[in-house]
Amino acid sequence: MRPGNEIPGAPGPEAPPVEEPTEPREPLPPKHDQQGPDTYSPTGQATGARQSRIAQADAYLTTANGTRLYETDHSLKAGPRGPVLLQDHHLREKITHFDHERIPERVVHARGAAAHGVFQAYGSASGITKAAFLAEGAETPVFVRFSTVLGSRGSADTVRDTRGFATKFYTDEGVFDLVGNNIPVFFIQDAIKFPDIIHAGKPHPDREIPQAQSAHDTFWDFVTLHTEATHHTLWNMSDRGIPRSYRMMEGFGVHTFRLVNGEGETTLVKFHWKPKLGVHSQMWEEAQITGGVDPDFHRRDLADAIEAGAFPQWELGVQTFPDTPDEMFEGIDLLDPTKIVPEELAPVRPIGLMTLNANPSNFFAETEQVAFHVGHLVPGIDVTNDALMQGRLFSYVDTQITRLGGPNFTQLPINRTHAPVNDMLRDGMHQTAVHRGVAPYRPNSLDGGCPFLAGAETGAYIEVPVEVPAARKVRDAAASFDDHFSQARQFWLSMTPTEQAHIIAAYTFELGKCWETAVKERGLRSLANIDPELCAQVATGLGLPAPEPSVPLATVEPSPALSQIGREWPVDGRIIGIVTDGAADALDAVRTVRRTILDSGMVPLVIAASGGTLGDGGDGDAVSVQRTFATARSIEFDAILLAGAPAPAADAQGARDAKAGDGGPSAAAVDPRVLLLVTEAYRHGKALGAWSEGGRALDAAGLSSDAAGVAVGTDPSEVLRTVTGFLGRHRAWDRFAPSA
Repeated sequence: MRPGNEIPGAPGPEAPPVEEPTEPREPLPPKHDQQGPDTYSPTGQATGARQSRIAQADAYLTTANGTRLYETDHSLKAGPRGPVLLQDHHLREKITHFDHERIPERVVHARGAAAHGVFQAYGSASGITKAAFLAEGAETPVFVRFSTVLGSRGSADTVRDTRGFATKFYTDEGVFDLVGNNIPVFFIQDAIKFPDIIHAGKPHPDREIPQAQSAHDTFWDFVTLHTEATHHTLWNMSDRGIPRSYRMMEGFGVHTFRLVNGEGETTLVKFHWKPKLGVHSQMWEEAQITGGVDPDFHRRDLADAIEAGAFPQWELGVQTFPDTPDEMFEGIDLLDPTKIVPEELAPVRPIGLMTLNANPSNFFAETEQVAFHVGHLVPGIDVTNDALMQGRLFSYVDTQITRLGGPNFTQLPINRTHAPVNDMLRDGMHQTAVHRGVAPYRPNSLDGGCPFLAGAETGAYIEVPVEVPAARKVRDAAASFDDHFSQARQFWLSMTPTEQAHIIAAYTFELGKCWETAVKERGLRSLANIDPELCAQVATGLGLPAPEPSVPLATVEPSPALSQIGREWPVDGRIIGIVTDGAADALDAVRTVRRTILDSGMVPLVIAASGGTLGDGGDGDAVSVQRTFATARSIEFDAILLAGAPAPAADAQGARDAKAGDGGPSAAAVDPRVLLLVTEAYRHGKALGAWSEGGRALDAAGLSSDAAGVAVGTDPSEVLRTVTGFLGRHRAWDRFAPSA
């Protein structure tokens, strides 16, 4: 049973009246899908208070100090037309607070969305780590933030970019932050180059364009000169760079971590998040349309799915490796963050399930103020000598101090630990704890010796005593870091022909947007070292000759686990558009199909010529319209069902809706915006279904009922069943079979 509204998107918990309410009442509760941070004190103690205790209170408008106000529309003046008086304390407080509402946005990962949830451990990791939150039966609250890397807070969601996947575990032993990406490798091998890659990827500093894009000269100048970026760049040019949804996105810890169990034995691991809905992406044209039609697409999709009760889930898994002195596995350097270990060599072992089940109640207080740090560790999880990880251990604390105004950012409600805190850290900006005692130092006797040091038996975090070999100080890297192309070639060879075609198109577009021919030529040199066909195809698109490889092509085995295509997945939370002409004799089928979609855990959106409701089943069973031909666009839907062939509506004219074209009637007299909706969905590989007059709309769009991913029949329920089967494969990939 779905909680609250069947169709997500209502802005508040109650429907508002037409007239302004005038009867005082207490603040409304949050929507059913929302929750705030758990109520813990700044020192990690459960308060037992309801979350409403830290929300706004009182039915009346007050100052920040709780003094009730009688007016807030007019400044205090010397007469109705006189100057504003300096004594207007309410004006000063209101404007001053407004002027200081914004904090510095993140340098990277500025645009994000987040959700609350719970992590349930399977216990299968207990042999390799003593971390209590991974013990069998342990349940841990989590807060997860997804993000893009390059764009500002105001950029679009569906740009081609790496996505952040950061998880905060509120464990009984302290906070553990798993701060990763949706791509398992990174651009660089050493954190000292992080400012360089980000400066290269950000908008050009002279013009501040292009925003949230890598299709420009400075990015490609850097990555073609710094070829260790080749592997990550190839992932980003694949469909992984434009996810369909945060719910359908893998997450990776990127680095190799060291786990230690209760006996002191160590294991090297890589963390993986595997989405239960499978990995799925947008088509490139679809992503471009989405950026204009709905730049908030990913954050809306996540929030709507949770509101609709289609809670997204991921399994956390680990690849495990012996902790050998050389920290290598099957010839792969585990300290190189530009390398993966193929799952065929080291399978991902599931260790727990994460479910996101609540939206934040306040974006700024939670999503914007949440502060992650690679160094937020718990007993049983340790770091390695990965040079990129080592730099992150410094950088994250440093940036939070700038963004959040001082060293006490861990005391913000969303960042508060669920473990008791006695840290002897005092004062500073935004100190909200009220510390007691007179001796914040060790050792002391004036506070009775408290706090005392813990041992391993009392839960202390103790770094693994790893041997550090005697060596000279050098600014250098191991020779094993010099291979920049073999794994990129493996990724390319692991893609299906459809995915390879998308990669070719992405490189052609990105390099084609560069101004300098030298940058394009250098990009082709990198591609030549991955695969001659890839290089030749992109070179043709750029109008340049394809160079020869500068290194021998690596002999590698494809890794089928790297491909997104070829498996079947659950359809939870998929969006189904139902086009209807509103005819009374067709609405019974729409009602039946709509209810079946809801009962299947998907979301039906009825699309008609105008808003409001359609028909009445005699018992008040009117059909609500969620989208009109003017407001609907194919990018919002995973599948389209045609319950009719609507004639052009009154607003099907170019002057009112450019999607209608010149407003002339189509050959089959079907509203041109419906035809656009259907043809776009078809072009993007989406499932289509039709019954009754709906088949005529397909004909008018020039689409065959025999095409891959298209179902036409007389029984609406049977058509829906067939379309649901198509959805399990994400797209009708057979439409894009390469020519012989």
